[in-house]
Formats: sequence, C-alpha cells, structure tokens
Amino acid sequence: MRVSTIRSVSYRNLVKSSQLHRFNSVSALPCLSGSSSDEDSVHTHNNTNKLLEVDTYKVCELLNKLRREPTAAISLFTQLKEQGFRHDVSTYMAFIRILCQFGMDRRLDSVLLEVINAKEWELGFDISDLFDQLVEGLKSGGLHFLNRALDALIKVYASNGMFDQAIDTLFQTKRRGFVPHIFTCNFLMNRAIESGKSEMSVAIYKQLKRLGLNPNVYTYAIVVKALCRQGSLEEAVDVLCEMEEAGVNPDGFTYSTYVEGLCSHGRADLGYELLREWRAAKVPISVFSYSAVIRGFVNDRMLEKAEGILVDMEEVGLVPDTYCYTALIQGYCTAGNILKALAIHNDMASKGIKSNCVIVSSILQCLCQMEMVSEAVDQFKNFRDLGIFLDEVSFNVVIHALCKLGKLEEAMRMLDEMKGKKMLPDAVHYTTLINGYCLHGKVLEAVNLFKEMKGQGLKPDIVTYNVLAGGFSRNGLAQEALNLLDYMKSQGLEPSTVTHNVIIKGLCIAGNIEQAELFFSRLEDKSPDNYAAMINGYCEANHTEEACQIFLSLSKQGVSLRRSSCLKLFSGLCMEGERDKALLIFETMLASEDGPCTIMYSKLIALLCQAGDMRKAQWVFDTMAWRGLVPDVITYTMMLNGYCRVNSLQRACDLFNDMKERGIEPDVITFTVLIDGHAKSRLKRAKLDIHAWGSKGEIQHPFSLWSEMKKMKLVPDVICYTALIDSRCKSDNIQDAIGLLDEMIELGLEPDTVTYTALVCGYCSRGDVDRAVTLVNEMSLKGIEPDTRTMLALQHGILKAKKLQFHH
Repeated sequence: MRVSTIRSVSYRNLVKSSQLHRFNSVSALPCLSGSSSDEDSVHTHNNTNKLLEVDTYKVCELLNKLRREPTAAISLFTQLKEQGFRHDVSTYMAFIRILCQFGMDRRLDSVLLEVINAKEWELGFDISDLFDQLVEGLKSGGLHFLNRALDALIKVYASNGMFDQAIDTLFQTKRRGFVPHIFTCNFLMNRAIESGKSEMSVAIYKQLKRLGLNPNVYTYAIVVKALCRQGSLEEAVDVLCEMEEAGVNPDGFTYSTYVEGLCSHGRADLGYELLREWRAAKVPISVFSYSAVIRGFVNDRMLEKAEGILVDMEEVGLVPDTYCYTALIQGYCTAGNILKALAIHNDMASKGIKSNCVIVSSILQCLCQMEMVSEAVDQFKNFRDLGIFLDEVSFNVVIHALCKLGKLEEAMRMLDEMKGKKMLPDAVHYTTLINGYCLHGKVLEAVNLFKEMKGQGLKPDIVTYNVLAGGFSRNGLAQEALNLLDYMKSQGLEPSTVTHNVIIKGLCIAGNIEQAELFFSRLEDKSPDNYAAMINGYCEANHTEEACQIFLSLSKQGVSLRRSSCLKLFSGLCMEGERDKALLIFETMLASEDGPCTIMYSKLIALLCQAGDMRKAQWVFDTMAWRGLVPDVITYTMMLNGYCRVNSLQRACDLFNDMKERGIEPDVITFTVLIDGHAKSRLKRAKLDIHAWGSKGEIQHPFSLWSEMKKMKLVPDVICYTALIDSRCKSDNIQDAIGLLDEMIELGLEPDTVTYTALVCGYCSRGDVDRAVTLVNEMSLKGIEPDTRTMLALQHGILKAKKLQFHH
C-alpha cells in the first residue's frame, strides 16, 4: 500500500457517525485494511515515518469530530490499534479528552495504565510526555475536565503499588499550578495503608496544606487508621483534636477507626470505655465499632467480656451482625470450647441472623482438632441441610474428617458433590484425599488420585509430594519414595527438609530402621531438623537408646533441637522407666537456653514418684519453681501421692498446705490421694482434732479433709468414697464406713469391687466374719465379682476366727 493511497481516502465519508455505526470503521481506512502485494509492503515499510505523520493527523481530526459520540470514538481508537496503527501522544490526548468529558473513569484508568506499562519504544512516547500534554491542555483554558485525567493518573499509580510515582505526580501537578482533588489524596493515602505503608500515608497527610488542600472527614479517618496501624495511638488522638479545631465533625467511621486501632493493639478495654462515653454523649456509634471491640476482647482471650458486648448492644437498640457473632464463635473455637461456640451459633440462628461458611469452617475445624471427627461430619451435614452455603474450605475439613474415620468412599463422594455445586476442587482437596488413602495403607489409590489431580490440570505442590513420600515410606515402599524424589526434581521442585523428614519417620514407623539410617546417612548438609526426624523415628520404633545417643552427641556439639523432638525422646524414656537417662536429658535441657517445658517437669516428677525416689522428685519440683514455672494441681497431686506411697504423710500435708498458700485449689483427686494416704499410713496420732483444718506441722484427719472438700463444693466420686470408707475401716469405725456406703448409694454412685473389699477387710479385722460373708454374697447378687484380694481377705478373716475359737 502506497502513501498516495492514504491521501486518496475520502475523509468526509470516514467521519460520518452513521457510517461508523453501520460498518467497521477501521475497514473503511485503506491504510489499515492490509496490503495487496509484497511490493506494497516493502514500499510501506520504507515510508513509515511519512505514513504515521499523515495518519496521526487524520486520526486526531477524526477523534475530534467524534468528541460528542464517545462510543464511536472508543470503537475507532480500539480498532485502529488492533489493526496495527501506532497511536502517539496526540491521538491519546484526543481520546483522553473525550473520556474525561463524558466521565468514563474506568476506560480512562485502563488507557492510562496501558501507557504506564508500555515501553517507550512501543508507543514512541512515555507517560511524562502525556502528563505534559495534559498540563498544557489545562493551561489552554476551557478544558477543566482534564483534571479528571491528572487525578486518574495518581489513582492508577496507587492502585498498582507505584506509590513513588503517584506522589511525584501529585507534587508535579501542584508545581504546574493545578491542585488535585482531596478525594484523590484520600484514595492514595488509603491504598498506601492497605499496602503496609502507613508511614507514607501519614507523610502525605502532613503535606496536604502545602498542596493547598483542606482535609475532609474521610481524610482524618484515614490518617487515624494509618497512625493506629503504626501503633501511634497518642498521635491519632492529636489528629482527632486537629479535626475538631478545623471544625470538621468526626463521623461514625472516624470513631470506629480509632476504636479498632485501640483494640488491635491490646486496648480493647479502653476502646470499650470510649464507646460508652461516646454513647452517653449521643455520638453515633456503628455496629462496626462494637464488632471491633468484640474482636479485641477475643484476641485478648477475654471471651466472657466479648460475649457481654452482645448484650450491651441489644440494650442500646443495636442488632449484632454476622461479623460480631463470627468473631465470638471463632474465639470460642480457638479456645477449644466447642459447646459454647455451638450455643452462640444457635442463639445467632434464633435471632434470624444468617450463618456463613467462615463460621461453619471454624466450628468444623475445632471439632476435628478436638478429635471429634465423627461429630464434625454430622455437623457438616446438619449445616448443609439447613441450606447454609458451604465453601471449598468447609468441604476440605469434612473430607479430612471422613479420611480420619476411614470413610474414604464417602470422602470421594464429597469431591463429586463439590463438582456438582460448580466448585472446582483444588490441590488442597486432592492432597487431603491422597493423605487419607496413604494413612489407611491404600497407596495405589493415592497414586491414582495423584494422577487424576494432574489430569485435571492441577499442579502438585511440595505438600502433595511430602504426603505421598510419607505414604510410600510408612507402607514399606522405600524405593518408590526415593523414585518420587527424582520425579519431583524433574518437575522443577526440590525436596525440602520436611520431605526428607517424612521419609525418615515413615521408614521408622514401617520398621525399616536400617533403610531409614541409610537414607539419613546419605543426606548432604544435614540440618538439626533432619537429626530431630531421626530421633523421632527411633522413638516411634522404640529405639530410644539410639535416639538418646544422637541427642547427647548433638548437645555436646552445641546443637539444640526443637522442644517437640526433645519431649518425644523424654516421654519415651519415661514410659520405659529409664530414670537415669530421663534425668540426663532433663539436666542437659536445664543447661540449654530454652530449658525444659512444663510437661517435662510433670513427666519426670511422675516417674520419680512412681519409683519412690522422692528426694529427686522434690529437687525437680523445686527446680520448676526456681525457674518461674508454677506447678499445677496435677503436679502437686503427683507429689502428694508420692509422699503418701513412701509413708511420708507429714511431708504430704506440708506440701498440701503449701499448695493452698500458692492459691492452687485442690480437686477431688487431690483429696482422694490424701485420704487414701492417711488410710494406708501406719502412723498413729493420739491427738487428732476432728474439726481441725490442719496447719504446717500437723497431719490432717481424713474427716477434716472430707469437710474441707464439701465446703469447696467438690463432688466426691466412687474412688474418693472408697478411700474414706477404707480409712474408717482401718481406724475401726465400721459404722461410719457403712454410713458412707449408704450415702454413696443415695447419691447414685455404684460401689465397686474395691469399695466392698475395703468393707470386707474392715469386718474381718474385727472378727465379724458373718457380716463379711454376707457382704460378699451381696456383691455377687449385684453382679460385682469379688477379686483375689476380696477372697484372700475373707479367707484370712475365717482362719483368724477359727483360731480364736480354738483358743477358747
């Protein structure tokens, strides 16, 4: 096509609107409809500059003619570009004028973004050239609507995270004599905050007066939000004062923003106090403000206070929304109080507030974490039947639950149900299913799922490969696990430390210790986590000796492992009764930076008490206190039981008083241990004050313990009653023992073999064999089988009675 051809085009025909709507406007331009021969193409290439010069002029004129018909102008501009025409700064300006004039902001944003992202060689100009043209257009007068373009340019930069360019444009606009709209600055400040650049937002706010702009209510709210995000709560108050001085009245959003800032920095109490003050001052408070306070109390684990906000809202006539309930339900789920979470969910439903998939997922996840997987499945089905929308996360939780229950086919049906609801299962859903099949030894099915996943166009990630590698290892397929590592690498994924660790642990679980050791030895640059995996593996296979050797060797080298691995090894040694090794690990941990955790102290104390080594148990107990760890009721009870077992009732009573002095309330088990310890002790005290509570240096009477227990409103169980009955029998108070038995039965507690045996021993010790025999028969009638101890006590009583008869 020759340049002369372009010049021969009938310009008047092109600008007719009716023609532009009737047929393709671009095809009416011979210069863009394609060349007829190779010779024409070469000629056109040689005359490119001349072609563009002529064409640009005509396109600009054409766009100017279409300035009252934006749809036609958009069509022309777009189709010219699609046909290969290279727009320059002039044609872009002509097009932008039209978009600004008609307020077509989205299209304007798109055009400006196109220029920003284009390379200079692609367009022949850059954004600075366009900016200059916009400024010149504004200076020429009458084109005030071009202000839209300058504001739009700043917004486009901000929307795409190009904050330096946005700020530069902002100040360049001011230097050229034009002031951007305050809404544009608000947009820029808000985008900066959402991108984690709160300090930038505050800096812009401080420059607004230099720009000749007066902040509005939204500006102040945005800068308050920025300062709160930074934790500069006092500065936020200063801004609120500035706002008041400027005569701008804060609105609900401003107040809510400050309250949310306080709550997100652990000051929910202050946020709530402000809410009440503002409410008293008739300041409009939104539900969002209350929601922020609820979330604040939830984050501070003050769930009862958070729940009280709901009541407070209703008292002032505000209806809590879904967000309020969501925060509270999630808080109770995180705390593991599923009953409370469900109760609040029911309350929410009773008030006609619709539940959502976020709440549902929280409840289901909480149930699974509490090992209530069957209940999680039931709840899922209940929510589904109620018509609550269940998203991909909810489905993944129930798939996981079904897999744990071994209901793999049902789990697969959930995948099909998702597809039926137009939800596309992703890599997470498939990985969950693959893990389920691997855990139940169905590796072939897991591999088929892996292939199906890939066939669906889903790319397995490192988690998927780790799950499959662990599945191969646990099921004795060591070579397949190694082959999978090679396949991973071929797919561009490098096996991680976790990948190696799941293989080590899996091989150990499968009993392939030698293969695990070989795999471990071949690892280059072993990390502490790899060593921890080998220790965990040895512990899984009950090879604690080898695990202990690795731990001690690493400790000598100054390498510390995660507490979880240390705890696993330590727990294994305690279960095997390896006191010396457990103490060695404990002492090594004492010398480390982290030190032993509370569970380690408790396990070691239990082990030493069981062995009767109360001297070392007391040392561990004291060490725990010296380290600032407060022993709980369980730890105290173990120590009390240990002292009672070695017949140190005095030490037990002293420790019991120490426990109460520290403010730790004893429970039923604690009292039972002391009562039983007294019953089994052979100490005889002449002076026992039946009403005494006991003090340091004085052994408490079992009945004083019983009275104290009842004052604390602790409900005794069968074991506790049995201990007291045994105590009364041993002190030759058989009538009291019988009275306790009757009291126990009246409370609905069924005496067991141990209870009856204590009474049989009591009757036999005082020579009342007939009563003992009657009691044994009564046991049999109730379906309680006497054990060896019962029968031995009875036989001993009969023999003793016969001897007495013989002597008489």
